Amino acid sequence: MRTLILADLHANWPALEAVLADAEGGYERIVCCGDLVGYNPDPVRVVEWTKMHCNTVIRGNHDKVVAGTEGLEWFNEVAQAAALWTKANLGQNHIEYLNSLPPGPITLEDFEIWHGSPRDEDEYITTVREAIPCFPLMSSPVALFGHTHLQGGFFSRYRRVGLIPAVARKDRELVIELDSESLIMVNPGSVGQPRDNDPRAAYAIFDSAQRIVVLRRVKYPVEKTVAAINRAGLPDVLGYRLLSGV
Repeated sequence: MRTLILADLHANWPALEAVLADAEGGYERIVCCGDLVGYNPDPVRVVEWTKMHCNTVIRGNHDKVVAGTEGLEWFNEVAQAAALWTKANLGQNHIEYLNSLPPGPITLEDFEIWHGSPRDEDEYITTVREAIPCFPLMSSPVALFGHTHLQGGFFSRYRRVGLIPAVARKDRELVIELDSESLIMVNPGSVGQPRDNDPRAAYAIFDSAQRIVVLRRVKYPVEKTVAAINRAGLPDVLGYRLLSGV
């Protein structure tokens, strides 16, 4: 089975549209590792699409804050402003959907998903040192996670832990071959707000038959999202981050 893996959509509809066009229907199901909303100006369209098309979805920290199950105090000023705007612009049915999303980890047939880590759904895993304690907690040899907005991940093989890189700026995809001797944690990257100095939308395909994970990047009309950010009155810095990929 081929699974489209998404994370950190963050209400960026043009980016999500580009990802779906790039994937070209080459998958049988869709899994989302959380953060449907926050930062960007299309929460209604993104939440409605997710409800209709995603087979498995877990919550992210922005989903929790907008749903009212967690407070704003851990967010910076920009994230707080975006969360308040998002909550004001969603219907009650959307809020209820976000509130219904389960926390990770969730284990599926061929992999497990987290938002942050298996220890804490809000934990950031960005370095090998941070990844090492997670491997003993994995219930599957493959884990997909989000939260950091950094494409790539980590592997553990014969007591060695190393990095899985993001797709290079000159390339469209990177194929990760799975083997029976390794544990891997893969972040597909952020659809809606990449932070790895590459403004292209990021996603992944897990192919259980070929035993591969394919990381991908795709250009999208960033200027459309930036213009919508400005029209909505969201903080200007959010548009700058999209343009620069930081």
